[in-house]
Amino acid sequence: MADIELEFFLNGEPVKVNVNPATSLLTVLRDYLGLTGTKKGCGRGECGACTVILDGQAVNSCLLPAVKVRGRRVETIEGLARGEQLHPLQQAFIKAGAVQCGFCTPGMIMAAKALLDHNPRPTRDEIKEAISGNICRCTGYVKIEEAIMQAARGTGGIKNEGCC
Repeated sequence: MADIELEFFLNGEPVKVNVNPATSLLTVLRDYLGLTGTKKGCGRGECGACTVILDGQAVNSCLLPAVKVRGRRVETIEGLARGEQLHPLQQAFIKAGAVQCGFCTPGMIMAAKALLDHNPRPTRDEIKEAISGNICRCTGYVKIEEAIMQAARGTGGIKNEGCC
Protein backbone atom coordinates (compact mmCIF):
# COMPACT_ATOMS: atom_id res chain seq x y z
CA MET A 1 0.00 0.00 0.00
CA ALA A 2 1.39 3.39 -1.00
CA ASP A 3 2.16 6.00 1.62
CA ILE A 4 -0.16 8.97 1.94
CA GLU A 5 0.51 12.48 3.14
CA LEU A 6 -0.99 13.16 6.55
CA GLU A 7 -1.33 16.62 8.07
CA PHE A 8 -2.51 17.33 11.59
CA PHE A 9 -1.74 19.54 14.58
CA LEU A 10 0.64 18.02 17.10
CA ASN A 11 1.08 19.81 20.40
CA GLY A 12 -0.19 22.98 18.79
CA GLU A 13 2.05 22.87 15.74
CA PRO A 14 1.14 21.72 12.22
CA VAL A 15 2.93 18.57 11.10
CA LYS A 16 3.06 16.75 7.79
CA VAL A 17 4.24 13.16 7.44
CA ASN A 18 4.01 10.44 4.80
CA VAL A 19 2.57 7.28 6.31
CA ASN A 20 1.25 3.91 5.32
CA PRO A 21 -2.57 4.15 5.66
CA ALA A 22 -2.59 1.13 7.97
CA THR A 23 -0.19 2.72 10.45
CA SER A 24 -1.42 3.51 13.97
CA LEU A 25 -1.11 6.96 15.47
CA LEU A 26 1.19 5.44 18.11
CA THR A 27 3.62 4.27 15.43
CA VAL A 28 3.53 7.65 13.70
CA LEU A 29 4.27 9.45 16.97
CA ARG A 30 7.08 7.14 18.08
CA ASP A 31 8.66 5.87 14.87
CA TYR A 32 7.99 8.62 12.33
CA LEU A 33 8.14 11.70 14.56
CA GLY A 34 10.46 10.47 17.33
CA LEU A 35 8.09 11.33 20.19
CA THR A 36 8.75 8.37 22.46
CA GLY A 37 7.02 9.79 25.53
CA THR A 38 3.86 8.00 24.47
CA LYS A 39 4.50 4.38 25.43
CA LYS A 40 3.67 1.18 23.60
CA GLY A 41 2.12 -1.22 26.07
CA CYS A 42 -0.30 -3.98 25.22
CA GLY A 43 -1.08 -2.85 21.67
CA ARG A 44 -4.74 -3.77 22.29
CA GLY A 45 -6.04 -0.63 24.01
CA GLU A 46 -6.20 -2.32 27.39
CA CYS A 47 -3.34 -0.74 29.37
CA GLY A 48 -3.59 2.97 28.46
CA ALA A 49 0.18 3.45 28.16
CA CYS A 50 -0.38 4.94 24.70
CA THR A 51 -3.01 7.50 25.78
CA VAL A 52 -2.93 10.82 23.96
CA ILE A 53 -5.53 13.56 23.66
CA LEU A 54 -7.36 13.89 20.34
CA ASP A 55 -9.53 17.00 20.01
CA GLY A 56 -9.85 17.13 23.79
CA GLN A 57 -10.62 13.45 24.39
CA ALA A 58 -8.28 10.81 25.80
CA VAL A 59 -7.76 8.03 23.23
CA ASN A 60 -5.61 4.94 22.87
CA SER A 61 -3.19 5.81 20.08
CA CYS A 62 -2.33 2.14 19.49
CA LEU A 63 -5.86 1.48 18.21
CA LEU A 64 -6.29 4.65 16.19
CA PRO A 65 -5.33 4.57 12.50
CA ALA A 66 -3.16 7.63 11.92
CA VAL A 67 -5.28 8.70 8.94
CA LYS A 68 -8.14 9.40 11.38
CA VAL A 69 -6.24 12.40 12.81
CA ARG A 70 -6.06 14.29 9.52
CA GLY A 71 -6.69 17.97 10.27
CA ARG A 72 -7.28 17.26 13.96
CA ARG A 73 -5.48 18.26 17.19
CA VAL A 74 -3.28 15.69 18.94
CA GLU A 75 -1.64 16.36 22.31
CA THR A 76 1.14 14.17 23.70
CA ILE A 77 3.12 14.24 26.91
CA GLU A 78 5.87 16.14 25.08
CA GLY A 79 3.48 19.04 24.57
CA LEU A 80 2.78 19.66 28.26
CA ALA A 81 5.95 21.23 29.62
CA ARG A 82 6.89 24.76 28.59
CA GLY A 83 10.66 24.71 28.38
CA GLU A 84 11.93 23.81 31.84
CA GLN A 85 8.50 24.48 33.41
CA LEU A 86 6.60 21.24 33.95
CA HIS A 87 2.81 21.13 33.61
CA PRO A 88 0.99 21.19 37.00
CA LEU A 89 0.03 17.54 36.51
CA GLN A 90 3.66 16.55 35.95
CA GLN A 91 4.67 18.52 39.05
CA ALA A 92 1.90 16.91 41.10
CA PHE A 93 2.87 13.38 39.99
CA ILE A 94 6.44 14.01 41.15
CA LYS A 95 5.36 15.65 44.42
CA ALA A 96 2.89 12.86 45.27
CA GLY A 97 5.36 10.08 44.49
CA ALA A 98 3.07 8.80 41.75
CA VAL A 99 5.95 7.98 39.40
CA GLN A 100 7.68 4.65 39.89
CA CYS A 101 8.94 3.04 36.69
CA GLY A 102 7.30 5.84 34.71
CA PHE A 103 5.98 3.55 32.00
CA CYS A 104 2.31 4.26 32.68
CA THR A 105 2.88 7.87 33.74
CA PRO A 106 2.53 9.62 30.36
CA GLY A 107 -0.78 7.85 29.66
CA MET A 108 -2.05 8.55 33.18
CA ILE A 109 -1.14 12.22 32.89
CA MET A 110 -2.80 12.57 29.49
CA ALA A 111 -5.99 10.87 30.74
CA ALA A 112 -5.95 13.19 33.77
CA LYS A 113 -5.35 16.24 31.59
CA ALA A 114 -8.33 15.38 29.41
CA LEU A 115 -10.42 15.12 32.59
CA LEU A 116 -9.21 18.39 34.13
CA ASP A 117 -9.56 20.27 30.84
CA HIS A 118 -13.26 19.42 30.83
CA ASN A 119 -13.85 19.18 34.57
CA PRO A 120 -11.39 21.19 36.69
CA ARG A 121 -13.26 20.22 39.86
CA PRO A 122 -13.53 16.42 39.70
CA THR A 123 -14.52 14.15 42.55
CA ARG A 124 -12.29 11.22 43.48
CA ASP A 125 -14.78 8.93 41.75
CA GLU A 126 -14.56 11.02 38.57
CA ILE A 127 -10.77 10.78 38.75
CA LYS A 128 -10.98 7.00 39.17
CA GLU A 129 -13.30 6.77 36.17
CA ALA A 130 -11.02 8.98 34.02
CA ILE A 131 -7.97 6.79 34.62
CA SER A 132 -9.83 3.48 34.65
CA GLY A 133 -8.44 2.60 31.22
CA ASN A 134 -4.86 3.01 32.43
CA ILE A 135 -3.00 0.26 34.25
CA CYS A 136 -0.21 0.90 36.76
CA ARG A 137 1.70 -2.16 37.88
CA CYS A 138 4.04 -0.34 40.31
CA THR A 139 2.35 2.16 42.62
CA GLY A 140 -1.27 1.22 42.64
CA TYR A 141 -3.65 4.08 42.19
CA VAL A 142 -3.79 5.99 45.49
CA LYS A 143 -0.74 8.17 44.79
CA ILE A 144 -1.83 8.74 41.21
CA GLU A 145 -5.30 9.83 42.32
CA GLU A 146 -3.72 12.08 44.95
CA ALA A 147 -1.48 13.66 42.30
CA ILE A 148 -4.48 14.44 40.12
CA MET A 149 -6.32 15.88 43.11
CA GLN A 150 -3.27 18.05 43.92
CA ALA A 151 -3.18 19.31 40.35
CA ALA A 152 -6.89 20.08 40.48
CA ARG A 153 -6.41 21.98 43.75
CA GLY A 154 -3.61 23.93 42.10
CA THR A 155 -5.97 25.06 39.40
CA GLY A 156 -8.73 25.91 41.84
CA GLY A 157 -10.62 22.66 41.43
CA ILE A 158 -11.62 19.54 43.42
CA LYS A 159 -15.12 18.91 44.67
CA ASN A 160 -14.69 16.16 47.21
CA GLU A 161 -11.51 15.16 48.90
CA GLY A 162 -13.04 12.17 50.64
CA CYS A 163 -10.55 9.53 51.51
CA CYS A 164 -10.08 6.15 49.89
